[in-house]
Amino acid sequence: MKLESLLTLKRTIRVIGFDDGPFLRGTGGKVPIGGVVCAGTRFEGMVWGEIQQDGLDATETICKLLLSSKFLPQLHIVLLDGIGFGGFNLVNLPELAHKLQLPCVTVMRRVPDLSAVEEAMSRLPNFQQRQELLRFAGTIYEYPPFFFQVCGEEPEIVAAALHRLTDCGKVPEALRLAHLIAAAVIKGESSSSA
Repeated sequence: MKLESLLTLKRTIRVIGFDDGPFLRGTGGKVPIGGVVCAGTRFEGMVWGEIQQDGLDATETICKLLLSSKFLPQLHIVLLDGIGFGGFNLVNLPELAHKLQLPCVTVMRRVPDLSAVEEAMSRLPNFQQRQELLRFAGTIYEYPPFFFQVCGEEPEIVAAALHRLTDCGKVPEALRLAHLIAAAVIKGESSSSA
């Protein structure tokens, strides 16, 4: 069922939220990435994988985690904590939405300083490819308290869904839980901020 219909009929929206675990910048190596599945704001399950720090495998890794999981047929929307994981391992948002056949949304706490992002990325290999991935993600929409980019759905429908998927504060529950769990797995306890 489409997101708009679920909202209209006040049905449960099943979502997965992805966040990366804490890592030491500049060390290379693998960074953990966790995806938490929620029915509305209730935890239902998770997937776990690894990406290369500052690599180019985030899109492929998320696709593999979901295409081989029991969760994909139940999902209505995919949320990402920003466009980049493990530093500047950027997601190709249109490709992700196409491969999963689901609306894919990057959620941000504030509008990023894109010139500062590009400046930092310019020190890495494949700079032009990373610039393209940033552009592919498209317009940053502001529907306070949410800032997001989306492929595969209208922004006003996504904004309504984000409100339904957020228990308290400004972060949808699936993303909040993904952040807390990834931190706990790596550090032995969850961090205070999500």
